[in-house]
Amino acid sequence: MEELKRLSKIVIVYASLTGNTEEMAELIAEGVRSTGATADLKMVEDCNAICLLEYDAYLLGAYTWGDGEIPDEFEDFLDEMKELDLQGTRSTVFGSGDTTYRLYCGAVDEVEQRLKDSGVVVVQESLKVEYGPSGEEKVLCREFGANFAKSLEGLHQA
Repeated sequence: MEELKRLSKIVIVYASLTGNTEEMAELIAEGVRSTGATADLKMVEDCNAICLLEYDAYLLGAYTWGDGEIPDEFEDFLDEMKELDLQGTRSTVFGSGDTTYRLYCGAVDEVEQRLKDSGVVVVQESLKVEYGPSGEEKVLCREFGANFAKSLEGLHQA
């Protein structure tokens, strides 16, 4: 009898002020779901970092605030993550920004670095979009989600 393949359960946690990063999160979720994996969307202020442990992998999305900073509500979530053993968990980062600032999508880079410093496996390069995703970038967001889900295939075989 052929063993059934277990599909990945993924959470996408994001912070969005103007709706740009939220739109990215929704498109990425579509991409994840296109592979058969499940994708739950959670706004960062509506969840605690411990929820990450309920999933096979997670994507974190943050807009860049001010001159390259992580938004306060996301900073709180990252502080909670420090209390968890996330060594070896799988993740990647996405977000929106504005090229008129000195640090374009600086929050995305900072979140990714903190993940790596915690021993998290960042499975693919982060995705950055200026403002909201254009038509072509919407396709990239979906592909980003699908590629992330595909990177998890084979991890569940005993």
